[in-house]
Amino acid sequence: MTEDILFSTRIERRRLPKSTLIEELETACWMIEDGDTAGHDWCEREGYPGYTSYASLDDLAMRAPAFAELVEALDKLAIGFAERAHWDIGTGRLVCDSLWINILGEGGHHSGHIHPNSVISGTCYIAVPDGAGQIKFEDPRLPMLMATPPLKTDAPMQAKRFLYIRPEAGDILMWESWLRHEVMTSQSENPRISVSFNYSLID
Repeated sequence: MTEDILFSTRIERRRLPKSTLIEELETACWMIEDGDTAGHDWCEREGYPGYTSYASLDDLAMRAPAFAELVEALDKLAIGFAERAHWDIGTGRLVCDSLWINILGEGGHHSGHIHPNSVISGTCYIAVPDGAGQIKFEDPRLPMLMATPPLKTDAPMQAKRFLYIRPEAGDILMWESWLRHEVMTSQSENPRISVSFNYSLID
């Protein structure tokens, strides 16, 4: 008898290269949040439950050294991710073409979504208080499972339809951008602070 487990989905968990960068990033996030009027206007208009710089700023690495240092660390991790995924990128380059702040308070969440036009996406966690929303990843085969029986309660993680990860401050999660994910509702009065990113493959 032989058995193969096929079509794996890669989610990597790494740490910031130095612990002091967490504090530097948190200071930088609050500095940006305080002055981003356009971002606050967008959040209010779109009903975003907190603050994000996603729709207002595209130059965080130019605004604070901590963000530039983060991108430098992410660049190295992205190259390693591509190697471990066995991608043949030829002469292409992985480029961090978007980097944005997310601050969610009590009741804050982010509904299920993917990141179109990117190859690697992820999040660096700056502040994760007790009760902050976990990140939930969804089995991409769900639309095709149809009459598949439900799983046993003791099914291993690799067999489950959803994966919940409770990150810690200083964690960096990376995954392929097509993987659907969401942020569960926060039960904490303290803010959950993160910096998300996308990588594209440029010829």
